[in-house]
Amino acid sequence: MTLHPEIAAVTDRVIERSREKRAAYLALMAHELESGNDRPKLGCANLAHAYAGTDEQRERLTAGRAMNIGIVTSYNDMLSAHAVYYRYPEQMKLWALEVGATAQVAGGVPAMCDGVTQGYQGMELSLFSRDTIAMGTSIALSHRTFEGAALLGICDKIVPGLLMGALRFGHLPMVLVPGGPMRSGLPNKEKAAVRERYAEGKATREELLEAEIAAYHSKGTCTFYGTANSNQMMMEAMGLHVPGAAFANPGTKLRQELTRTAVHRLTEIGWNGEDYRPIGHVVDERAIVNAAIALLATGGSTNHLIHLPAIARAAGILIDWDDFDRLSRVVPLLTRVYPNGSADVNGFEDAGGPAFVIRELLRGGLMHGDALTIARDGMAAYGRKPVLDEAEALTWPELPAKSGDDTIVRTIEEPFSDEGGFRILSGNLGRACIKVSAVERDRWTIEAPCRVFSDQQQVQDAFKAGELDRDVIVVVRFQGPRANGMPELHKLTPPLGVLQNKGFRVALVTDGRMSGASGKVPAAIHLSPEALGGGPIGKLRDGDVVRLCAEEGILQAMVEPAEWAAREQCEAPPAAVGTGRELFALMRLTASEAEMGGSAMLSAAGL
Repeated sequence: MTLHPEIAAVTDRVIERSREKRAAYLALMAHELESGNDRPKLGCANLAHAYAGTDEQRERLTAGRAMNIGIVTSYNDMLSAHAVYYRYPEQMKLWALEVGATAQVAGGVPAMCDGVTQGYQGMELSLFSRDTIAMGTSIALSHRTFEGAALLGICDKIVPGLLMGALRFGHLPMVLVPGGPMRSGLPNKEKAAVRERYAEGKATREELLEAEIAAYHSKGTCTFYGTANSNQMMMEAMGLHVPGAAFANPGTKLRQELTRTAVHRLTEIGWNGEDYRPIGHVVDERAIVNAAIALLATGGSTNHLIHLPAIARAAGILIDWDDFDRLSRVVPLLTRVYPNGSADVNGFEDAGGPAFVIRELLRGGLMHGDALTIARDGMAAYGRKPVLDEAEALTWPELPAKSGDDTIVRTIEEPFSDEGGFRILSGNLGRACIKVSAVERDRWTIEAPCRVFSDQQQVQDAFKAGELDRDVIVVVRFQGPRANGMPELHKLTPPLGVLQNKGFRVALVTDGRMSGASGKVPAAIHLSPEALGGGPIGKLRDGDVVRLCAEEGILQAMVEPAEWAAREQCEAPPAAVGTGRELFALMRLTASEAEMGGSAMLSAAGL
């Protein structure tokens, strides 16, 4: 199928904008391959240190003739998504031995959970945990004793952080190894309803806790289509998974065989074989555009309008929000998964999952089918679902022409919408993005007086006091990367949802982030430039009328231009301390704007 002309044009725009930085990146990776990928060049004492911790693999390691796979793991047993990785390294070592290779745990990276820290101080470390993970990945791979790497991570900041670090070792072949979602518990819609009742004082804390535990009940990722599961969709579209690995449940034979295949495939795409596929070449401009397309076609997490630009920059590629906006106008919405529908990701997988979406996008010329992937058959392989045959061996049969459930996944001929799930807004308040895939069309435009806050607790207090029972645009500022690390403001979802359910015209405007689970309330987020440092959101005053229009791409304070120009910025709140936040002051000081990825590390490196 011929590639859609607008997708080709956006890709060409990305290629041209990235030409200089991408060339420099590829030259660096060529140098790294030549100078840093040969264990026999290391000193004997260096190698002895690297091999001293292993017994069963030492002889093979010492011979130095087979691939040694570095495992970078985000395992911890506090978080359901990452607890599944507990036994992975020892299993992967055995699977490496099956094909004459070795594997070692190169290092661990932190994995924090936005679900645990939502609304509390730890959330202000969340975005910068991504840079920390990237740096931890670099440290793990810096020993020069690996010819390939397996990256074990799933959730919000972990996958982007692993990739940002791994791409600086782009001469190595690598594979992302997911763990899969927990099985379905309390339906997400019922959980959300209890949250809204609790926000209104109509449900007790005990009832709320019971509902939450019924929803988040076992090992695996959360089952709503937030940032973690959007990560998995993007890794499929970028060709960095074993095809179809995203949503197989933990603890199943299928999941085990997918991970085993990931180890085996790594040994086939190494630098000294006939099928060399280094991650720095897999993640090219086509892969980045494919990831954006998959995100838009599934109504994925708004967080990736920060994460995908940061991942791209680590590979010398520059993508911006205008690219997302242009793609969104030609990429159809093919899925309805909570919070954009009632089904969870298990229902999505049963109905066809990422494979069905990718197959349809390729069939419609809406994705680069010629992109390099870790799979031998290229992008076409990601349009088929893995199953186990009678001998429990993996096969990838063709998918049926029709969706398993067209209330969840649809073909390109019958999409839920002709456009994707995002729009870009601009005006005298700056640039912001809005996720509209779950917002009713009659709420794409909200014009109302604003109420201005400096943190989300102030919003909740005003809500409880009845001060927001009207048409209102809630403004929460000083939430950007440089102000406080850009926390998600997911705690605002229930009260704003209650106000909307009462019939009020409500919207949110913020220089912070909303959760990947953001849904039915229109929210202009990631507003840039942020309030700290002079962003115009700092000029807003209570009662100013603000116009948010996703139809026209407008975010405007309806204030006379002369008055607006003469207004002074409001005073910034003092920098917060406690919960380790003061240790990240340097990151806040040097972080880039959200559209550039909100990264202190990349900004400081000139990437």
